[in-house]
Amino acid sequence: MALKLYNTLTRKKELFKPIKEKTVSLYTCGPTVYNFAHLGNFRAYIFGDILKRYLEYKGYKVKHVMNLTDVDDKTISNSQKEGIPLNEFTSRYEKYFFDDIKTLNIKPAGFYPRATEHIKEMVGITKKLLRKGIAYKTADGIYFAISKFKGYGKLAGLEKAQLKTGARVSKDEYDKENVQDFALWKFWDEKDGDVAWETEIGRGRPGWHIECSAMSTKYLGQPFDMHTGGIDLVFPHHENEIAQSEGAEGKKFVNYWMHCAHLIVEGRKMSKSLRNFYTLRDVIEKGHSARAVRYLLLSTHYRQQLNFTFEELEAATKTVEGIIDFIDRLKEADGKNHDTSQIIKKATTEFENAMDDDLNISEGLASVFWLIKECNKLLAESKIGKQEAKKIMAAMRRFDKVMGVMEGKEEKIGSEIEELIREREEARKRKDWKEADRIRDLLKQKNIILEDTGKGARWRKTLR
Repeated sequence: MALKLYNTLTRKKELFKPIKEKTVSLYTCGPTVYNFAHLGNFRAYIFGDILKRYLEYKGYKVKHVMNLTDVDDKTISNSQKEGIPLNEFTSRYEKYFFDDIKTLNIKPAGFYPRATEHIKEMVGITKKLLRKGIAYKTADGIYFAISKFKGYGKLAGLEKAQLKTGARVSKDEYDKENVQDFALWKFWDEKDGDVAWETEIGRGRPGWHIECSAMSTKYLGQPFDMHTGGIDLVFPHHENEIAQSEGAEGKKFVNYWMHCAHLIVEGRKMSKSLRNFYTLRDVIEKGHSARAVRYLLLSTHYRQQLNFTFEELEAATKTVEGIIDFIDRLKEADGKNHDTSQIIKKATTEFENAMDDDLNISEGLASVFWLIKECNKLLAESKIGKQEAKKIMAAMRRFDKVMGVMEGKEEKIGSEIEELIREREEARKRKDWKEADRIRDLLKQKNIILEDTGKGARWRKTLR
């Protein structure tokens, strides 16, 4: 089955055909590095990660770019509040971001361009738009005239007549010919402090939208294959990217636009005022596992709204523990070699068919759990030996190249835990069931779960 993906631009699933055979150019809207990324941000980054991983699973080489917005109103304002230089302020949150995506096992992009390092490219696009009469200067900056760009609104499905006064525009954007026109370049004023660049188009700093156009096309060319982000970026950000990029170059900007739906928390929009606003660190500090968070964020189809609840996170924890436990059981399998090739083939075919259908992850996961269920039956009957276990583990590793939840450091236990396990085994041999149960409960409090087998107790750590 060939890969089909939903294209926001055309509002339908389309057969994916890259510009270059077996190579995909992919741009992801990255973070504005002024604070910690929140769960809604990571829902979008996990979606992009699953897309990238599945493209690689299918044999594509992915050239992936994710920008870092390190100059805008928020970064300037917050760095000034702390009384430190802009680059010192943003570098701190860059580090936090990279730490967090590593914690969530999100594969790194090939390039992480910073906006402040691509001023030349932004100035170049702006100059082209000025020469073509699609942009104009005012006292406070340079603006894109949407009335001069014929295709404006095509991504969001808006006609120009539908664009109302008061639509989302930056508070900085004033003195314009049309209220919907957006800033390409903002001339310096006092509130910017020392954040400014001396350029051919004047002293100032870039508008938000021009940053992504400049960085994506520098590294991926124009057109490139895929642009991803959250649904909230469709308008105005991505709409404006299309307008300024196609307006400047006179050719298509991106072939496939993919957007993930919103994340809500406990049935409500995430908000600090509702006290349901969480960063990844907030959730981990509550004792939850990053692997469980990752699983929960990826397990709902990217175009469906995801309702994050701690009850669902507990369920995700148990699911991931079940996967890890299955792998541990396979490592110890030494039964008869019952042929599992048809089970593996069926699960693999169904997984790939599901993922080829616009990354239908819920159906894909169902095929993985079917394989686990069938193989667990065989393990219980001692019908899987080392040879078959290796084949099953190889299939699970292939699935996990997309899921990314099995990967992690091998669990280790200290001497204290080892001694408790030994003492419990001794108690069982003496048939001192009361003492054996006491030690089992004590180990459980230390996040160690025991399973008694014919060869003694097998332990695993819970994801806590």
